[in-house]
Amino acid sequence: MAEILRIEDLYVQFETAAGQVKAIYGVCFVQDEEQVFCLVGESGSGKSTLALAIMGLLPPNASVLQGRIVFDGVDLRTASAAHMRNIRGKEISLIFQDAQAALNPTQTVGVQLEEVILAHEDITPRGANLMAQDILKDLGLPDPRRTMGQYPFSLSGGMCQRVMLAIGLVLSPKLLIADEATSSLDVTLQAEILARLKYLCRELHSSILLITHDMGIVAHMANHVGVMYAGAMVETAEVIPLFQGPRHPYTWSLLQSVPRMDEVRRRLRPLQGTPPDMVNLPEQCPFLPRCPKSLSECRFNRRPDLAEVSPRHEVACFNPVEN
Repeated sequence: MAEILRIEDLYVQFETAAGQVKAIYGVCFVQDEEQVFCLVGESGSGKSTLALAIMGLLPPNASVLQGRIVFDGVDLRTASAAHMRNIRGKEISLIFQDAQAALNPTQTVGVQLEEVILAHEDITPRGANLMAQDILKDLGLPDPRRTMGQYPFSLSGGMCQRVMLAIGLVLSPKLLIADEATSSLDVTLQAEILARLKYLCRELHSSILLITHDMGIVAHMANHVGVMYAGAMVETAEVIPLFQGPRHPYTWSLLQSVPRMDEVRRRLRPLQGTPPDMVNLPEQCPFLPRCPKSLSECRFNRRPDLAEVSPRHEVACFNPVEN
């Protein structure tokens, strides 16, 4: 398949009172067209920072030190501000984690949804209103016309999340970035929204970069998976090989901490220890203090690079798990 997004050797850091936070450390991956790529990892692993870097929305105290972000053949790091304004919302959309906080509480849902359409399409306000109602209906809101006149604070969390999805999908973007889009919802609503998201993106021929820490969502949604730890990509693979044979000890530990319906007697193994200090990252593998398979080689060498262990399966580890 043709690729839609390529991240090459990306480094991002934040200037803080405590020092320089190395939020993204040499991340590399490729996402194909019309595929769901899931980024998974603990809180603080750099997933949301990566999404903001792709969109060019990093805060003022952040800087991209090096690397390339190639979207549809264009390096977004060197793209003009005008080009970025043109593609945000139209070709790349970002759904934020907390929908109620992301929506403007002083404007109605209709105004916020129509604003995206009018900014990118040569269309009348009436036409924008009808487009907005259609996408709200597609996302399962029972009375789109009434919802258009409501304010975000008068809607439930699930309705706000659907509105955010509508804003992200209304212009049929080539790439939809969903940052923990269902984390605050109950399980039933989560499953419904994920199903609608997958269906709509299949119909619109869009790609999804789905950021989550829920391995169940990864198993349900992903075609390809990238596992992040301490700002770095430690393993990438297609979803079935990753679940059947994780190679990085961190990925293996994540899966060991998830209950399984087919192994009801299996004892869960929680991951011991805590993530490293992102201000004082070691030169060695950052997972070393928590790793059950560490070797002397891990202690006396710089962190390993991603290396292919099988077709489309890469691992950054000196002593990967054998299956």
